[in-house]
Amino acid sequence: MRHSDAGYQMTIFPSAPEDHVVNVASVPQRSPFRYPGGKTWLVPRIRQWLTSLDRKPTTFVEPFAGGAIVGLTVAFENLAEHVVLVELDREVGAVWETILGGNAEWLADRILTFDLTRENVLATLTKQTGGVRGRAFRTILKNRTYHGGIMAPGASLIKHGENGKGLRSRWYAETLAKRILAIGQIRDRFTFICGDGVIVMQEHSRRKRAVFFVDPPYTAGANGKRAGKRLYAHHEVDHEHLFRLASRVAGDVLLTYDDADEVQLLADEHEFETRAVAMKNTHHAKMTELLIGRNLDWLL
Repeated sequence: MRHSDAGYQMTIFPSAPEDHVVNVASVPQRSPFRYPGGKTWLVPRIRQWLTSLDRKPTTFVEPFAGGAIVGLTVAFENLAEHVVLVELDREVGAVWETILGGNAEWLADRILTFDLTRENVLATLTKQTGGVRGRAFRTILKNRTYHGGIMAPGASLIKHGENGKGLRSRWYAETLAKRILAIGQIRDRFTFICGDGVIVMQEHSRRKRAVFFVDPPYTAGANGKRAGKRLYAHHEVDHEHLFRLASRVAGDVLLTYDDADEVQLLADEHEFETRAVAMKNTHHAKMTELLIGRNLDWLL
């Protein structure tokens, strides 16, 4: 049985009918994370974007990596020569440091041998030992046993879960181990930086064959849905500065944001094109985001 955390289907309009959706079940699930706002639904469009470029990018920079499904796809499918993942969150960063730093086998084995009971979960999450590797395991454990995969302060353990499975609802030990080991096998294709993604963008900004996928886990604008504060430990960014930097990079750039008036104003101010993206989650609730770039003709 194949386990999938993808909860979104999407359609680009007006170039495609609203009821035409991409089957996200056909997108390989490569990330060990359940991530609020994950971009599995966008993977087919990332492929379109990168293959539309004149040359394969030498560097693909994902400055707000999170679950990194986009960066992982780029590396696995050889859509760029090298992938730079950046994540500010110390806990999430520990997972990528562990997997990409040569300890994927250790983390996979720790997951496979863990006896998942509420008592063991609580005891493990209260520990502060084990260095980066210990923090990585606790992060995966929290991500997979907290309601909705939310790890921000105030989040809580799953109570009932799917079909009454409780904590085991999203604890697919074998699947997680396979994903982690697969990433570890191609770790030479990655550079991971636990730090400020905006600074890393600046460092690569003059490289003509570097491209940037910018998906900040923060909401812009006073009237936005403001999910960032509830979902993420780090939820503030200078959106004006980020748009200004994105408009000045020498390579290509693609941003994703809430479909909000404030975002559209920022895009217009910095001479970006926008396309609305309609998504349907597993409960058939409709949401909309914006794809933002210099030239989005590849979407047509």
